[in-house]
Amino acid sequence: MFARLSKADLRRVMSRGTLQRVTSGKTLFAQGEQHDGVFLIESGLIRTFYTSPAGREITLAYWQPGNVVGTPQVLGTGTHMWSGIAVQKTDVFAFQGDCLRELMHEIPSLAIGIVEALEFKGKCLSALLQMLGTRSVSERLGMLLASLADIHGVEASDGIAIGQPFTHEALAQMVGASRQWVTMTLDRFQNEGLIRVGRCRTVVFNPDELRGYRAGVDRKESKHARVLPEPAVELIDRL
Repeated sequence: MFARLSKADLRRVMSRGTLQRVTSGKTLFAQGEQHDGVFLIESGLIRTFYTSPAGREITLAYWQPGNVVGTPQVLGTGTHMWSGIAVQKTDVFAFQGDCLRELMHEIPSLAIGIVEALEFKGKCLSALLQMLGTRSVSERLGMLLASLADIHGVEASDGIAIGQPFTHEALAQMVGASRQWVTMTLDRFQNEGLIRVGRCRTVVFNPDELRGYRAGVDRKESKHARVLPEPAVELIDRL
């Protein structure tokens, strides 16, 4: 959002923000609450999620430093459409809507940056909707693991490791499935030689193969593959 600003304009904008320190597990903004501005993440990690009337959650994204959360509203009108919570200790700068409106009049580059940030977020949500509407759950999980490996992964000796906070429960909330289903699908990926599931992390061997995963398609045997007993294979296929 601030990439186009000169150093002087950036200092001017940041002087209007208020630093907030958010402890792990604390809500930064809540769905249905009055919207009064947005938050720039300086450090830490924020999870945004939507809660249905029945109480079911779906995770929209995990946002790293440099990203802005609290959108799509920017100018402080209406209510929040979803919630944001700190996954770990997080520092954010809060910008009130009225303040941003004034700055956008005074600094055209800021207005362009805000439009570009909203365009990026719109593409993210569009991709999420397309994935939920057109892919099987196993295909969604494959795409998700590949994306997490690209964004949050750490190089390991035999692949890319994904650890906390991406537990089986967190993965389930991102693909719209139960935790039990995600656990069984991760086991299937492991048996097909795509990943290795550990106690506190998952190692992805080939993100591109996971990204292009298609349920029911025969795959070449991998050196990481394990053979499942026949009844277990039949059970997973029925699910």
